[in-house]
Amino acid sequence: MYVVTAATGQLGRLVVRHLLDRVPADRVAVVVRDPAKAADLADRGVAIRTADHDDAESLVGVFGPGDRVLLVSGNEFGIRVAQHAAVVDAAKAAGVALLAYTGILGGPNTRFLVADDHHVTERLIQDSGVPYTFLRNGWYTENYTARLPGVPAGGTILGSAAPDSRLATAARTDYAEAAAIVLTGPGHEYATYELAGDTAWTLAEYADVVTRLSGTPVAYRALPAAEYARALRAAGLPEPMIPVFADTEAAIARGELATTTGHLADLLGRPTTPLADSVTAALNP
Repeated sequence: MYVVTAATGQLGRLVVRHLLDRVPADRVAVVVRDPAKAADLADRGVAIRTADHDDAESLVGVFGPGDRVLLVSGNEFGIRVAQHAAVVDAAKAAGVALLAYTGILGGPNTRFLVADDHHVTERLIQDSGVPYTFLRNGWYTENYTARLPGVPAGGTILGSAAPDSRLATAARTDYAEAAAIVLTGPGHEYATYELAGDTAWTLAEYADVVTRLSGTPVAYRALPAAEYARALRAAGLPEPMIPVFADTEAAIARGELATTTGHLADLLGRPTTPLADSVTAALNP
């Protein structure tokens, strides 16, 4: 079986969609907390396995011998390493054939808060002895374009990284398709893929693309770190996440999310989704 954890999340759902393009539904299983949220998948013949990553006992029996599993990394800072560890332990006990994990572009070379839990999880997986594949995802283009419907009217995109800071983003569906390819294809055991878009664009270039495609002048404005933190607070971002966002901006300024390796396009067998295509899709939902 091909098994996807966190399968009702944004990335997980896309992975399942790409899996169903490649294999019959009765070969696919999903691990979810709330089966009601996966009712549409059950209707298509996907097996629903209910478990909570916060409850290690609930993961007993969720995986089977020979399963090929995708562990979609959690997004709850402070507890996600324990969640990941519970999944790794369950996968090891079950004797899965492969455990693929969605980490962060650059792996141990990255030095920002978002990356720390990924470093720990990769070591846990390596120490487990389970055959693995590391899918080190770069930034999603949607991290920027998801905010676009309200940007052209305001005319300003805020950050604290310099306007010439670069990011090699790809569309979420690109990363999801790559995960499905790895799960269903041979020869990926013990491989590490540094996944990113084909082109690293600057934040100034991003504003120019939005301007051209929206027909409304849009500028990128780099704020001092303290002022950016105040802007995040005023926008209602939860206080514990403000240092995380600010730290990520510093990593972007250092170029830690600008690496272009070609690994993603190689796996896909096609170019990654261009920035302009993602912007167009966001402006015309």
